[in-house]
Amino acid sequence: MSMASDDHNPLLKDFDFPPFDVIEAKHVRPGIRALLKQVDEDLEALEKTVEPTWPKLVEPLEKIIDRLTVVWGAVNHLKSVKDNPELRSAIEQVQPEKVAFSLKLGQSKPIYNAFKAIRESPDWDSLSDARKRIVESQIKEAVLSGIALEDDKREQFNRIEQDLAKVSQKFEENVLDSTKKFEKLITDKKDIEGLPATALGLGAQTAVSKGHEKATAEDGPWIITLDAPSYMSVMQHAKNRTLREEVYRAFLSRASSGDLDNTELINQILKLRLEKAKLLGYNNYAEVSMAMKMATVEKAEELLEKLRSASWDPAVKDLEDLKDFCKSQGSPEADDLNHWDITFWSERLRESKYELNEEELRPYFSLPRVMDGLFNLVNMLFGINVEPADGLAPVWNNDVRFYRVKDSSGSPVSYFYFDPYSRPSEKRGGAWMDEVVSRSRVLSRDGASARLPVAHMVCNQMPPVGDKPSVMTFREVETVFHEFGHALQHMLTKQDEGLVAGIRGVEWDAVELPSQFMENWCYHRDTLMGIAKHHETGETLPEDIYKKLLAARTFRAGTLSLRQLRFATVDLELHAKYVPGGSESIYCVDRRVSKRTQVLPPLPEDKFLASFSHIFAGGYAAGYYSYKWAEVLSADAFSAFEDVGLENEKAVKETGQRFRETVLALGGGKAALEVFVQFRGREPSPEPLLRHNGLLPVTTSA
Repeated sequence: MSMASDDHNPLLKDFDFPPFDVIEAKHVRPGIRALLKQVDEDLEALEKTVEPTWPKLVEPLEKIIDRLTVVWGAVNHLKSVKDNPELRSAIEQVQPEKVAFSLKLGQSKPIYNAFKAIRESPDWDSLSDARKRIVESQIKEAVLSGIALEDDKREQFNRIEQDLAKVSQKFEENVLDSTKKFEKLITDKKDIEGLPATALGLGAQTAVSKGHEKATAEDGPWIITLDAPSYMSVMQHAKNRTLREEVYRAFLSRASSGDLDNTELINQILKLRLEKAKLLGYNNYAEVSMAMKMATVEKAEELLEKLRSASWDPAVKDLEDLKDFCKSQGSPEADDLNHWDITFWSERLRESKYELNEEELRPYFSLPRVMDGLFNLVNMLFGINVEPADGLAPVWNNDVRFYRVKDSSGSPVSYFYFDPYSRPSEKRGGAWMDEVVSRSRVLSRDGASARLPVAHMVCNQMPPVGDKPSVMTFREVETVFHEFGHALQHMLTKQDEGLVAGIRGVEWDAVELPSQFMENWCYHRDTLMGIAKHHETGETLPEDIYKKLLAARTFRAGTLSLRQLRFATVDLELHAKYVPGGSESIYCVDRRVSKRTQVLPPLPEDKFLASFSHIFAGGYAAGYYSYKWAEVLSADAFSAFEDVGLENEKAVKETGQRFRETVLALGGGKAALEVFVQFRGREPSPEPLLRHNGLLPVTTSA
């Protein structure tokens, strides 16, 4: 396929590891276009020659999908870690062409018919679990993308999809515009008493950008906005109660009035989703959402109710504790605590109970020690060795490390990149894990052993200063463990079918299981004390601080749990039972749900739904429950280790081996529920999550 002009384009070369050191913006347009032309030709050839057999259908299909995924993945990865205007506009220009190809692939009738023929053939029963999963999910995804509909119905379906995209986009724009619209100028120092230095700096910086060019953090003026960092710092720290109330009310009424009102758009979205569900033969949109997930509507509702009833009394007690604390501080608002007081007083109570200052803990968590501790832990649990392999693969920045993972016999099983430090000018915030290539038999180099998986792990923490290492907050330690959990599921897969290897094909509501599972080890005494050594004095984290970290983990757990349950429940109600344009408004539904999920009833004018982007403009429609569902799975998985005794190393290793052979090895090749049962010996139980959150009634032993 190499035409003369492409010879120098790194995107079109045959590589084991992407040439991250030489890919530039100028390669993107010609490279992606040449690639799309190639896979488009491959797709047309496949449609002409397709037969319902693995070699004539799935192998060529996997090659097409992989080729595009790996190259597009490399380019998009660079946009996340080494962004620049040229790269961004090059990607924007070819994005629509890439999306068009994906739709064409997803709605290919010949491929769909071939998968159906495999499903109906007499050989079906002899296929492996993984192959059955591939066939079934390809058919299901095609059906959900409207492929099986008659022509006029398919046109209607495609029109609904276009409309939904438009309305959701408009929803999100209204949220952004109404968030931007609110600014509160503060000139008097006593009005912003309590705000930490970072918040004052942000307020002054915002003021400068709005034309108050003399603004300083010390003397103001300051501008408060509804962006999360500004809004949260006011709710947590501002002593000025009137300011808290004003900001709270503004936040709750975003996008709910005037020409930015989302209320009607929400009804349109719910109506379109319901029509789409009916066209596809489902009763409601919640059923469509669950089609590719582990839960069912009933199971999700049942779990939410179990968690709700366990969280209610503790949440009532949280509010009582807050009132008592408020009284003890001689505060006049103690008898009249309102929504804009809760966050502020919770922060004061937390400080008085645990005196934990994130910043003061940093010297105990230096990156090199944290990584050593993490690698020792996975060696003990899963029998793998992680070793530096810098120089083996090209990297995009000198701080990026490259590692090789070997099994106990010394054979390599996978590789990963680790990009730990924050680079605000070119790298997006947050932390994530992504795949570079997945394990695959078809894409094997030598035709004998499978191609090995490669992962990205990206964090954003303080770079080393001078000869001091990067020092981390405890949150950042949890984050590294979390992302490494995702990476392990990608890297330790034993699945040779590339389409369901690693994290591919794992149900949306089960995908956080290994990541949240790994976070539990941050609270495990031996693991934590093994890494928490002061980077200058070498002293171990003091015992009383460890105890406080442990206790702070369950602070106000009932209240926090109910908050998530309100969101998850209202999401399911709107997508499973609500009739758009009927007698009840969306806000009535929220109020009805809140009676059961909020100890302090919401304000009559609470319109938070109008800015609930997760479900109206994001991927969580009828899926918000997934957060809690995955927490249940991960806590229950960790409890298997608690059951055998965390200090019993032999038993912990045996359990770790079983976790590796099931949750980490099987990928999307088996239904997540079966994988879980194979590991745990039974279906998941919410008990361990409630116990970890301190939400079980305390039973006194005789």
